[in-house]
Amino acid sequence: MSGVRVQTGLDQRGVEFDLNLDDGEVLAVLGPNGAGKSTLLLLIAGLLRPDRGRIEVGGTVVTDTRTGTSVPPHARGVAMLSQQAMLFPHLSVIANVAYAPRCQGQSRSAARTIAQRWLEAVDASHLADRRPGQLSGGQSQRVAIARALAAEPRLLLLDEPMSALDVTAAPALRRLLRKILRTERRTAIIVTHDLIDALAVADKVAVVENGRVVEHGPVRGVLSAPRSGFAARIAGINLIPGAISGPGVIRTPWGADISGIGALDPGVAAIALFRPGAVAVHLDPPHASPRNVIAVTIAELDMHGIGVRVRGADQPDGGTGLAADITAASAADLDLEPGKTVYFVVKAQEVELHPALSAAT
Repeated sequence: MSGVRVQTGLDQRGVEFDLNLDDGEVLAVLGPNGAGKSTLLLLIAGLLRPDRGRIEVGGTVVTDTRTGTSVPPHARGVAMLSQQAMLFPHLSVIANVAYAPRCQGQSRSAARTIAQRWLEAVDASHLADRRPGQLSGGQSQRVAIARALAAEPRLLLLDEPMSALDVTAAPALRRLLRKILRTERRTAIIVTHDLIDALAVADKVAVVENGRVVEHGPVRGVLSAPRSGFAARIAGINLIPGAISGPGVIRTPWGADISGIGALDPGVAAIALFRPGAVAVHLDPPHASPRNVIAVTIAELDMHGIGVRVRGADQPDGGTGLAADITAASAADLDLEPGKTVYFVVKAQEVELHPALSAAT
């Protein structure tokens, strides 16, 4: 049993949380910097003490301000993994992973057996004799996951585990986390800025803004029909709902076809995702092109980093308007302005097709 119940507040950080997570579920917590995401993890882990409220992990009350209950962090059955792997530099990989079992009273040989099992589970058994300084970022995070799971925690907390990884290591780690968490039926909470993390790993999502959970539910339910513009824009990803009409093609409720990558069966409810940076903006529709071409009426233009974000009007079904990120020079050359009709063009290889329902539902 490893469900989580949180009803707690901390005035100094301006947070007031109320959420539940069932046994074996994975929750992605999304939100901007300073929203309170990491504070939520610290409260659950016992590294911050709330002003009021109650927290349960696996049916055990670990925090209750009314009764004065405050279980020490090491006794909560919670393992926490951050952006940095934080491996012990003087120990080998296998000794790092065996550390928790040893602390729990396992013999040296038993702890090593446990460590070998988890290194194999994360495809890192070949790294057993290396020191952390000899590992890449992706390898270090794999070992850190093995070390966390070797402690047999009731709850796994992950704070931006992919943010420090390069673009090649992050997808592999997402696949690994999904495999481990699903196979082992692990309860976990993952804090992230990236909707792809949520789609790839989680069953449910909680959107946190200004220290409050503003949306909470199945991942693709929240993403397909967000209750706030914030939820749709939080990671800067374009989302188009529909159903699979053919191999690699999603048909929207208003009859447009969007091509992408994803092996889904015809008729399956699905969503198409693509990043604004993958979108080119044209004044006229290109012809004889295998790319997706979407007519858009510009709603607003915003500075986004060193470029310009072109935001379209709401989609025909009322969904948040699509966005494109282009250079300031391109925006000037195109003479863009609100109300103007342009064409968003995106290659099929840049569009990911996902089932519209969580894998857990």
